[in-house]
Amino acid sequence: MKALGIDIGGSGIKGAPVDTSTGKVLAERLRIETPEPSTPAAVLEVTRQLVAHFKWKGPVGIGFPGVVKQGWIGEVGNLDNAWVGTHGAAKFRSATRCPVAIINDADAAGLAEVRFGAGRDVKGTILLLTLGTGIGSALITNGMLYPNAELGAFPWRGRIVEKFLSGAARKRRGWKLAEWGTTLSPFLVTLERILNPDLIIVGGGVSKKGRKFLQHLKCGTRVVAAKLSNDAGIVGAAVAAEGLKSRR
Repeated sequence: MKALGIDIGGSGIKGAPVDTSTGKVLAERLRIETPEPSTPAAVLEVTRQLVAHFKWKGPVGIGFPGVVKQGWIGEVGNLDNAWVGTHGAAKFRSATRCPVAIINDADAAGLAEVRFGAGRDVKGTILLLTLGTGIGSALITNGMLYPNAELGAFPWRGRIVEKFLSGAARKRRGWKLAEWGTTLSPFLVTLERILNPDLIIVGGGVSKKGRKFLQHLKCGTRVVAAKLSNDAGIVGAAVAAEGLKSRR
């Protein structure tokens, strides 16, 4: 089937139609800057623009940067706190006038990488980390997703780890890739000891620089770059919308 995948991030909101049987993105994705402030009304307006751009009337999957339980929004990472406690699925359905499924954004990327990317045919436990504005995470064991594994909120040196080690933190501190990788490695070792994954996938924009970056990550578990790169969130969001019926 086909679905429109929308990946909402702290700095940009991007979307594209996806063939969910193959993971293929069917058109050039459109990216719009995340509005400031990122209130529900402002973000919903951007999703309307994306739906209109693709003239879309079918199922829509939303990858959302926060805790998502049965369509309800819990703690958010890099969006306005006005989202907390709202029924996100209902809001996006009303805004887009399409059938909507909503999922945590890192969980969406994890589903895409396990089905179509670096985690395909890998048995056991897979940990995906997206390194961007924050640190997103997805934990999948033998194809089963443990939802909302917010490892970016892990306590680290008196702060939550994403404030210290995310891609945004790297830019803020002026770290080169080698320095960032060396600093990030102890966190990976800690996760390794707790979760014992069989594979760690690193996603987000840095996955495009995998050859330069991954060599600086030191832990016992095999670490690879996400194959779908920045499209993983879009593809996974579309996969979450499988089973929804098209609007008539």
